Amino acid sequence: MGTIHYGGGATPIHIEDRALAHLKVVIATKLRRGESFTLSWRHPEDQEHGRSTIWLHPSIPLRFVFDDPEPATLSREWIEELANSANSSGGIMLVSEHFDTESAQPVES
Repeated sequence: MGTIHYGGGATPIHIEDRALAHLKVVIATKLRRGESFTLSWRHPEDQEHGRSTIWLHPSIPLRFVFDDPEPATLSREWIEELANSANSSGGIMLVSEHFDTESAQPVES
């Protein structure tokens, strides 16, 4: 389980390592361009029922921490899906990966 540390005193956000690796690519790309956007997710079953949204801005400190020391093999399709949602008015909605072995083109993180 990976973690996003966002802002000074915010509660860490726990996200599965593989999902976090994909988010990192999209978030870093958007922030590098100076773009602000939202990130939303449903709370895991072991947390309070509901969902959360944060506003991501290039001036707010951000750190990604991964439990797995090895980088994940990334799915280009999942990155594109997350990037498309990042460009929408609703921002990134973290969704599960859709496995399509015929069109999957792995990329390195």
